[in-house]
Amino acid sequence: MKILVTGGAGFIGSHLCDALINQGDRVICLDNFITGAKENIEHLLVNKNFNLVEHDIEKPYHFLVDRIYNLACPAAPIWYQKDPVKTVRTSVLGAINALELAKRIKCRVLQASTSEVYGDPKVHPQTESYWGNVNPIGLRACYDEGKRCAETLFFDYWREYNIDIKVVRIFNTYGPRMVENDGRAIPNFIAQSLRGEDITVYGSGEQTRSFCYIDDMVEGLMAMMKSDNFAGPVNLGNPVEYSIKELAEKIIQLTQTKAKIVFRDLPADDPVKRKPDISLAKRELNWQPKITLEQGLIKTIEYFKNIIKPC
Repeated sequence: MKILVTGGAGFIGSHLCDALINQGDRVICLDNFITGAKENIEHLLVNKNFNLVEHDIEKPYHFLVDRIYNLACPAAPIWYQKDPVKTVRTSVLGAINALELAKRIKCRVLQASTSEVYGDPKVHPQTESYWGNVNPIGLRACYDEGKRCAETLFFDYWREYNIDIKVVRIFNTYGPRMVENDGRAIPNFIAQSLRGEDITVYGSGEQTRSFCYIDDMVEGLMAMMKSDNFAGPVNLGNPVEYSIKELAEKIIQLTQTKAKIVFRDLPADDPVKRKPDISLAKRELNWQPKITLEQGLIKTIEYFKNIIKPC
């Protein structure tokens, strides 16, 4: 197939491009490189089945493809809060442009939504039927509400124009090619530990997250795209839950450093608990994560050892 991946030079997007190329597909990678990096897809540039196009998805585009993965959007708080208006525009206009292309060429389109649509959830674990607890005017709203609006657009295009849509809600994902300074826990903790610095934990460290290794996430995305008669939304993530303090302690153990944990104030609207119920993904996609947190962290630490220099 010929497949368009918007945000294809980002963390998840570049791994998805790898997997699609490896299974014999032709890939068009669309990215404006605001948060994506050419280094992530540099190894693919020599492949005749890979085509890189620099473009901002706020502006319409046209390609003749069989499938569209719409992944383009800053995903880390430090980046999406840097220019919140652009974050909303990327989510909303990006969704519209992906849907309009799918409408014109009559192809299937997948929206990479997020667990952030659940906000600071009052239901635990989170199922797809939960409507969420989001502050619509908070610092995180540009991302949370932007993604919620994108979901609305996808289902309205489905109902009004019979577009073949797929919507996935991605929970915390990690692995090689993450950026060390993007504010997310795993790359932050690994980078601090490898430098011999103290590990900064926000809040008490008792808040929880569930971490999915990138290879498992890519398999989930591809399984959703291949599924028939199922639009979603569907949670994709690892349901094994850890406190942030447990994560920090695990990284100190695996990096074999003498880093200490220091605590700072919790940012506004930061969710206290986050854990996906993946019953629907198991049933509809026959998908569930296979890689344990320790296995994934070992791979991720090896990647960061090559780019982090000790102080």
